[in-house]
Amino acid sequence: MHLRIKQAMTGEGIDRLQPETSSLLKKRFRLSDVLAEYVIKSVAFLSITFVALIFIFVFRETLPLFHRSGQPVVKEQESQTAGNESLKPESYGSGDEDLKPETYGAESESLKPETYGAEEVLQPETYGSVETPDNMAIYNEEPVTLNESNRSAISTLLSKDWQPVSDNPRFGLLPLFLGTFKVTIIAICFAAPLAILAAIYTAIFAPPKLREVIKPAIELLAGFPSVVIGFFALMVLASFFQDVFGYSSRLNGFVGGIAMALAAIPVIYTLTEDALSSVPATYMEASLGLGASLRQTAFQVLLPAATPGIFAAVILGIGRVFGETMIALMATGNAALISINPFDSVRTLSATIGAEMNEVVFGDTHYSVLFLIGSLLFIFTFTLNALAEFYFRNRVIRRFQGK
Repeated sequence: MHLRIKQAMTGEGIDRLQPETSSLLKKRFRLSDVLAEYVIKSVAFLSITFVALIFIFVFRETLPLFHRSGQPVVKEQESQTAGNESLKPESYGSGDEDLKPETYGAESESLKPETYGAEEVLQPETYGSVETPDNMAIYNEEPVTLNESNRSAISTLLSKDWQPVSDNPRFGLLPLFLGTFKVTIIAICFAAPLAILAAIYTAIFAPPKLREVIKPAIELLAGFPSVVIGFFALMVLASFFQDVFGYSSRLNGFVGGIAMALAAIPVIYTLTEDALSSVPATYMEASLGLGASLRQTAFQVLLPAATPGIFAAVILGIGRVFGETMIALMATGNAALISINPFDSVRTLSATIGAEMNEVVFGDTHYSVLFLIGSLLFIFTFTLNALAEFYFRNRVIRRFQGK
C-alpha cells in the first residue's frame, strides 16, 4: 500500500498505466454499430430529401402562373379536334358495301306517312327576332390563350371575389386569408389559456400520481384523426352553439375555431408542460425558501422563466391551426365572404385546396393558383415553426444557462 502511494506520489506508475488506459479507451470496431450508424444517417438524409422534393414540387407547379411563354389554349383544342377527326371506328371486312335492311318476300311499296288536309310546310316556332349570322358572330369570341388567362388571374389575386369557375373567373385571395386568420384567432384565443393553465396545474400543483394520468390523457387527444373532430363539430358543436347564440348560419368561423382549438390544445399543452418542467428546481426552492406561496411561485417565478418556451408552444399551435384542412372543410361553411362577424361562414386556404384540387384541369390557371395557395401556406407555417424552434427555444436555453 505504501509502495503504491509512493509510486503515485513519485509518478513512477503513471507511465506504466497510460498504455493500459489508452487501450481500454480505444474505440473497437463493431460491424453492427457501423451498420446502425449508416442506416440512421441514410434515413435522416432521405427524410430531408423527401421534404425538400415536396417543397420543390409545390413551387414548380406554381411557376407556370407567372411564366410568359405558355402554350395557347386554342392550339391545344385544335390539336385535340384534329386528333379526333383522324379517328375512325374499326370495321371488319370490306367497308365499302352499302348496308341495306333485310326484306322478307316481295318488296312492298314505299310507305309514306298519312296526311290530313293540304300539306303544309312545317317550320319551327320562333320567339322574337331570329338571330342572323351577323348576330351569331357576336358570340364568336376571340380565342383566349393561357398567357392571357394567367395574366387575368394574377390581376385578380388581390380582389374580394373567389369565383374560379365562371365566365369571368376571379381568384381573389383576400376572403380566403381573412377566413383563415379569423378561424386561427378564435382557435388560439380558446386553446392557449386552457392549455397553459392545464400545463401549470400538471407541472406544479398536481400530485405525482394524478400527473401521470393527466398528461398522457391530454397528449392522447393529439392522436385523434381530424375527421373525427370534424364530425363532432358538425353534429354536436354546431347545433349546440346555434341553440345558445341563435345565429342563422349553422356552420361558421366560430364553430370551426372551437373545433380547431381541440386539435391545438395538445400541442400547446405538451410544449408548455415541458418548458415549465425544464425550469431548474432551484428557482422553486429559492422562492419557497423566501416565504412565497406555491401560487406566487408558479405565476411570478416559474411562469416568467418559461415564457419563451410557452410562446414557442403557442406559435406551433398557430401553425397547427393554420394548416388544418379536414376540420375546416366540415365546420366552417366554406363560403368565401369578407366579414368580421365570427358567426358568418368562412373559407380557409387549406380547405380551398382540399375542396377544389380534385376538380381542376391539370396545368390550368385554376390549378396553378391552388398551388400558389399551397406555397403561401408552406412559407407561413415554415416561418412560424422556424421562429419557434430556433429563436424562442434558444432563448430558453440561454436564459437557464445564464448567457
